[in-house]
Formats: sequence, C-alpha cells, structure tokens
Amino acid sequence: MRHVLQFSKYQGLGNDFLLLDGRSLGDPEDAFGLTPERVRRLCDRRFGVGADGVILALPPQEGGELRMRIFNADGTEPEMCGNGIRCLARFLADSDGDVAPRRWQVETLAGRIVPALAEDGRIRVDMGAPFLTPETIPTALDVGEEGLPVGLLEVLGQPLAVAAAGMGNPHAVVPVDDVAAIDLESLGAALEVHEAFPARTNVHFVEVIAPDHLVMRVWERGAGPTLACGTGACATLVACHLLGLADRQARLDLPGGPLEIHWDEASGHVFMTGPAEAVFDGVVAPSLLEDVAEAPVALEVTPPAPVETEPSAAQSGLDCATLCVNGCLRPEACASADARARVTALLEGRSLDDLVALAGESLESRTRGRLCRDESAHP
Repeated sequence: MRHVLQFSKYQGLGNDFLLLDGRSLGDPEDAFGLTPERVRRLCDRRFGVGADGVILALPPQEGGELRMRIFNADGTEPEMCGNGIRCLARFLADSDGDVAPRRWQVETLAGRIVPALAEDGRIRVDMGAPFLTPETIPTALDVGEEGLPVGLLEVLGQPLAVAAAGMGNPHAVVPVDDVAAIDLESLGAALEVHEAFPARTNVHFVEVIAPDHLVMRVWERGAGPTLACGTGACATLVACHLLGLADRQARLDLPGGPLEIHWDEASGHVFMTGPAEAVFDGVVAPSLLEDVAEAPVALEVTPPAPVETEPSAAQSGLDCATLCVNGCLRPEACASADARARVTALLEGRSLDDLVALAGESLESRTRGRLCRDESAHP
C-alpha cells in the first residue's frame, strides 16, 4: 500500500527534526509505519529529507496533554531531547494557532516535560531535576565529593576527566582548556560507547569563558556531531556548577547558537530557554518508504512479558504501539483492529492524488497561520 507521509521540518539552533502529527489518529504509530530503517531513510541528508531525528506528537497515555516520541537519525529512540521538545512546542503553536502565554504538558520517556511559549517567540522548557546518581544516569563512575559521578577515563589512549549527569538521558561532560582543539569525531565516538556508560552516552566538551558563559561542542548518542543539544546544555551547566566552574545560570554557546540555562536552587529544576523555527512543510514520496523492508522492527523498546491472566487486550489497556511491535500479542482481541481498519478504509477509499491534495490543504492552512503570526509579531 502506498502511504502518504505529511511532515513539517523544524530546527532549534541548527538541530533539525521532522515533526509528524498523530494526535488525532486512533493508532498513530501503526499508521505512520515507522521502522528504524525508515527513520534512517527519512533522516538521510542525500537520499531522504534530511534531519537529526523524527518526532511524533501522539495522544497522551498518562494524563498529559500529548505524548512525544523521538527517534535519532540512526533509528534508535532516546528518552528525551531538549532541542526536539522546543521544536515540538513551536510546531504545536503553529499548527493550533496558539499564542503566548501557552504551555504544554508533554509525556516523554524521561517523564513529564513542560515547554512554554514566551512572548518573544522563544521556548522556555522546565526540564525537571537532573539525575546525579550512577544508577539513574546510568554510569559506572562513582559519585565524588562534588556531588555527581566523576572519574578519569582513558579514551583512545588519552586520559579524560569526565563528569556524568542525566536529564532523563545520559551525558558525559568533559571540561577542556580549548574546546576548538578537541578531536570531536574520534573522542566523541569513542566516549559514547565507553564501558563506563552501559546505555551509551551523549558527549560534551566544554570550555569555561566565565562563570556565566560556557562554550561547548556536542557529540549526540545515535546522531554524532550536532549543532546543539538542549539536554546536553542542561547537563553541562549542572556538572560545571557542581565542579565549581560555573554559576547556576549561564549562557552556553553551541555551534548552532546560544541557549540560556538556569538551574533553579529553590525547585531544583533546570530551565532551558532558546529558539525553535519552522523550516518547511512537505509530503514524503511513497517510494522512499516502499523501497525498504515492510516487516516492522522494534524501535529500541523492550516489551514486558504479556500478562496471561488478563481477559483481553482492550480490558487490559494494552499499548499495542509499544508491546506489539514484533507482532500482535492477542489477535483474538486486538485493541487496535478498529483503528487500523479505519486507516485502511481511508487509504483505500481515496486515490494517491486525493491524499496529496488533502495534505497540501492542511500544509497551506498551517503555513498561512504561521505567516499571520509572524506579521503580527513584526508589523
């Protein structure tokens, strides 16, 4: 079957993502039909659309306003992404016509995250409290007197003084004298998979210009060198503060531009403020996804064992998008059968040209709304 995949591309400090809106779909993950290989194709900068990742806006499952899933360019699924959630918030505001002040309760694998639209158009995100114990990051480094895991690691024969912090995903922070002189390609790739980080790690080399001004370079787990990393900037500020190198509030310069990070002493939460901008809207050619294997592959999610004592999938609240990625666990009482049937009827009842036209009308409506917003902000 030829699927039409509508997307919007957004970037935050050059960290770019493809946004897919599945909030109104009954079984959005099944309708999108994403697999790790398809994500890699979409993110390929020569043969696909090109992006650092793919973000799905989905119906909530735990009382939030919506749920976010994000996939790296290599098809793996991280717990969170700071630049990604800023792009998601800007996308939601553009799609729904929201204006400041507006905040969203977003469910992520790292817990509930709350981005807010500011009057100046930037996005301020309450990233929650940092994780500073080895088991929560996770890391094999021991907690030092500074109050976070630290250690001297040998990477490609070079000793590196590393601090670890978590923002729902793991981060290794390495203070250096000259961040521009670091061989990011070699050291970042090696430190990402170092045995001290059992779930791999994002890597950040940081140079302290002043206690309120840091410069950093980013190697993202599953993506490689990127122009920005929001969770990484938060973890870097936390680590540098505990190491006695930075204040609780600072400007962090990344290759794509600056972020303002504030580790609030009263709440213990880290707040990130930065831009997110629309790039373009589009529709993926069906052939891009048809050329890859159709068999679904688990997107780095380990399903728990099914509970045999429950009578049916519908009664148990079975999350088919997470648990049934390798095949339906309960075909005799499939909770998503009706939703899949509706999607199939929609696709089979319309021609490819009709679906492209519908997507085009939606994209035009969103674009007009965005232009009106920009004209109002800059008369």
